[in-house]
Amino acid sequence: MAKRIDVKDLNIYYSDFLAVADVSVDIEPNSVTAFIGPSGCGKSTFLRTLNRMHEVIPGARVEGKVAMDGVDLYGEGVDPVAVRRSIGMVFQRPNPFPTMSIAENVLAGVRLNNRRISKGDAQDLVESSLRGSNLWNEVKDRLTRPGSSLSGGQQQRLCIARAIAVRPQVLLMDEPCSALDPISTLAIEDLISELKDNYTIVIVTHNMQQAARVSDRTAFFNIAGSGLPGRLIEVDATSTMFSSPREKATEDYISGRFG
Repeated sequence: MAKRIDVKDLNIYYSDFLAVADVSVDIEPNSVTAFIGPSGCGKSTFLRTLNRMHEVIPGARVEGKVAMDGVDLYGEGVDPVAVRRSIGMVFQRPNPFPTMSIAENVLAGVRLNNRRISKGDAQDLVESSLRGSNLWNEVKDRLTRPGSSLSGGQQQRLCIARAIAVRPQVLLMDEPCSALDPISTLAIEDLISELKDNYTIVIVTHNMQQAARVSDRTAFFNIAGSGLPGRLIEVDATSTMFSSPREKATEDYISGRFG
C-alpha cells in the first residue's frame, strides 16, 4: 500500500551548517514527485532525510517533521531501520553486491532484515521482484551468475528489484539514470511509470526532460549562493511547472538560463 509523506518546516544540518532550510511539502501516494534544481541546492540531501539515511553521516541531523500517513518518522522510539525498510532507496550508480548472484542480490535486503524465508518463498520473491523491475525475462536463465555480470542498465533494475523485494511503500531514487545510456534510461523511465501503481516514488534528477516525462509533480530547489542553505522554491503539477511556473527563478532554471 503506497503511503503519503508530509514534510513540515524541515531544516537539515551537517553539524552546525544549515544545508537545507524551511522545507514544507506534501508527497502524494501512488505518484511520482521529481526534485529538480542546480547542483548543491540540497535536493539529494533532502531526499535522504525522507528515510533517515541522512543521519548515518556523523553530525547530520534534522529539525522539523517528516510524517508518513501521519506517523512522525523522527518521533521518539521510531526505529530508523524500520523506516528504511518501508521507504526504499535506489542510488545514482548501480550498486549490486559483486560477490552475490543475481538471485542473492534480490534477497539481500530481506536477509539483512533477518527475515526467515523458505526456499520456495525465496524463489517466488526473486521472480516477483525481477518481474516488478522488468528484468525477469532477461535474467531468468542465469540467476546464479554474479549481479556484476549484467549491463549498467540491468544492474540498476536489479537494484530496484532488491529495493522492492522488502515490500516498501515508498521508493526514493537519487538520479537513477545519470550513469546510464539513453536506451537504459528509457527502460528505467518506463519502469517508474509502472511502479507508481504500487508505490509512492520520489526521484531526484538533473534531466529536465526526464522530470517532464516521468513525474506527476515537480519540486524546484535553489540556492542563493555558496555557504547558504538550499530552499524549496515551489512545487506544483509538472505540467504547470514546465508551462507556467510562479517564480522567475524556476522559469530561468527550466528554460536553461542558469544551472
